[in-house]
Amino acid sequence: MSAIRLSCAVNNYHWGKHGLASKAAQFAATNPDVTIDDEQTYAELWMGTHPNGPSMVYGTDTQLDDVISENASVALGASVSQRYNGNLPFLFKVLSIEKALSIQAHPDKQLAQQLHAMRPNDYKDGNHKPEMSIALTDFIALSGFRPLDEIAAFLDVYPEFSALVSGAAPEFRRAVAEGTDSERRSALKALFAELMMARDEDVRKQVEALVARVSEPSCNGTELDVSEAALVRRLNNDYPGDVGIFCVFMLNVLRLRAGDAFYMGPNDPHAYIYGDCIECMATSDNVVRAGLTPKQRDVQVLVDMLTYDYGAPSHKLMQPEHKSSVHALYNPPIDEFSVVRSSVNAG
Repeated sequence: MSAIRLSCAVNNYHWGKHGLASKAAQFAATNPDVTIDDEQTYAELWMGTHPNGPSMVYGTDTQLDDVISENASVALGASVSQRYNGNLPFLFKVLSIEKALSIQAHPDKQLAQQLHAMRPNDYKDGNHKPEMSIALTDFIALSGFRPLDEIAAFLDVYPEFSALVSGAAPEFRRAVAEGTDSERRSALKALFAELMMARDEDVRKQVEALVARVSEPSCNGTELDVSEAALVRRLNNDYPGDVGIFCVFMLNVLRLRAGDAFYMGPNDPHAYIYGDCIECMATSDNVVRAGLTPKQRDVQVLVDMLTYDYGAPSHKLMQPEHKSSVHALYNPPIDEFSVVRSSVNAG
């Protein structure tokens, strides 16, 4: 089968970059039928068969899924077609982030099937959504829980954070100092749950105090500043008074350069803060959110689903395998996809 030119779906979510500042818009603009509006946000470009944003064969009304269905063993290869019942097993996206997007995680298959069965209007499919992101520009994200001693230190440094988790903090400190791994995970879950379920009025009060303290002239940084003070200010500007602001003290901060990648497995908390990336995932649109979003929040579901793995940010990063001078393979620990980066000269 020869290569097929596609027309790809674009999402204009509020957190996207405006106009041609967005990589999603730049790729969308390769379609001569697309006109980019400088006043519009362009958040995502989807390439795949998911019904929420199916790709079309360029210049036709034919969906990519229809082309695959005609002869899946040829379009996908016999082994992939057989394993995934003739369906494209991955969804490929370009994301362009100006404002942070939600504290979130994606369910494993068992939970995805349960959520889809109980609430099909909120969770559109029963598949898991492990995903990998590869930065196209300088990129900032939160991913996975920090080393526990860092979280404990933040409890001492930031009284506003400590005030929101006063019930769980003593046991958390004890577990960090002398607990087993199981006790530490349990204490981490209790701390995160108390934070994310704090009363809105208490959160707003503590955010106001925190922002006042980190907004001194000496705290001013650059757009790519990933200090705690800079991130607090940025997130409060994006989502004033939101509890997700305090996740800066609980989740690892990643600052990536173009070509850097990280993997997010099922039930792994993360949030994108700024930049452009490509994102590849199992074919699903299931997202469980709990902060930094105007969308529906399923805080209890998120708290209960997480694995509470913790550790240094380096364990989230993926190193590509360089297959040649121009090809690099990003190969996450799942079966649905890998990504090959090919570098070619301009012109």
